[in-house]
Amino acid sequence: EVQLVESGGDMVHPGGSLRLSCAASGFTFSTYGMSWVRQAPGKGPEWVSAITFVSSDTYYADSVKGRFTTSRDNAKNTLYLQMNSLKPEDTALYYCARVIAGLGYDYWGQGTQVTVSS
Repeated sequence: EVQLVESGGDMVHPGGSLRLSCAASGFTFSTYGMSWVRQAPGKGPEWVSAITFVSSDTYYADSVKGRFTTSRDNAKNTLYLQMNSLKPEDTALYYCARVIAGLGYDYWGQGTQVTVSS
């Protein structure tokens, strides 16, 4: 059974940092691209970042570029999102998702809440 379990969400002040983790199980993690997607209250899902499985190339939404870093540890079957210089507009439920090339996502985690507030 495919499982994705996010953790690391918290409440932080503007300018703070957090590192989210996504523990994957039930599939060969190293052979799938992965993404982070977030959803703020009252808004639709927003793609945040992606990382390929071949060369771990990374891609970011303009809204987080230069502040967030996605990485993966295939030995630990874990995806990470390092978030720096957090802003109130980063407040959202953050999900990791397994990528199916050309089709989107087929599995999601349950999400972890990030709240940025003074």
